[in-house]
Amino acid sequence: MIYYANMIRKRDITASKEDYLEKIYDLSLVNEKVRSIDVARALHVSRASVNKSLGGLKQDGYIEQEPYGTIFLTDKGFEVAKETRKRHDALRKFLTQVLGVTYEVADVDACEMEHAISAETAEKLYKYLEKITTKS
Repeated sequence: MIYYANMIRKRDITASKEDYLEKIYDLSLVNEKVRSIDVARALHVSRASVNKSLGGLKQDGYIEQEPYGTIFLTDKGFEVAKETRKRHDALRKFLTQVLGVTYEVADVDACEMEHAISAETAEKLYKYLEKITTKS
């Protein structure tokens, strides 16, 4: 079943890497100079964990970073991060506005769900939310 789900998702990236990219994206909206310590603090993980993950992201072409320098998303990383943030926001909106889940719970649930839904499901969700938003 997991194999089938991965075929439908068609993403070659782990949930953890998506989380890192999403957090780097979020931080870059506030301050364009994102450092590993900023990521560690935002994700509540050690700098060693961040540095290990950043190495993988760099190797996979999602980020650029000089040793101990500012982290930049590549075009590839930016697209993944932006789409992950879009799925997260849409899921949180659905959970809060349609199902009545509290913001805090919806935010945590959306973070888990954003990695599991297919592109098809995400597109249907975006259209549904657009439809109910324009009705209001």
